[in-house]
Amino acid sequence: STAILLYLSRKYNTPDHWYPSDLQKRAQVDEYLSWHHANIRANAPKTMWIKVLIPLFTGQPLPPEKLQEVMEGLSTSLKQFEERFLQDKDFIIGSEISLADLVAVVELMQPVGVGCDIFEDRPRLREWRRRVEEAVGKELFLEAHEMILNIKDL
Repeated sequence: STAILLYLSRKYNTPDHWYPSDLQKRAQVDEYLSWHHANIRANAPKTMWIKVLIPLFTGQPLPPEKLQEVMEGLSTSLKQFEERFLQDKDFIIGSEISLADLVAVVELMQPVGVGCDIFEDRPRLREWRRRVEEAVGKELFLEAHEMILNIKDL
């Protein structure tokens, strides 16, 4: 999915803030995208598998300890995300939204969709999500996440 986003941003000459032409800013996007796969992506989607998909396929709920283990790993990644990437900036690479923000928020909405509100006790993360939502447009943001936010209805 990351390769597709990068391809589309180049092919269609998207606004520079999505994947900046400035090499330092682009390197920051690339750094986040590389970090993301081994950290946020390693845990956030597992919440959906543990709470909804595996029970749906097997007919059996998983023990709560499985979710707790994943949430602990995700909490560690979220702390690193806030301290290393967000810091005191509006978005991951500064004052404008980028592909890094889109990739991050899509992954982080998965726990929300299964009832694990990871934004609740993290004001910096919650404000970042609000800014991403505003930058994309609230209606489009909700449309893009509709399936994830309604997955419990399966």
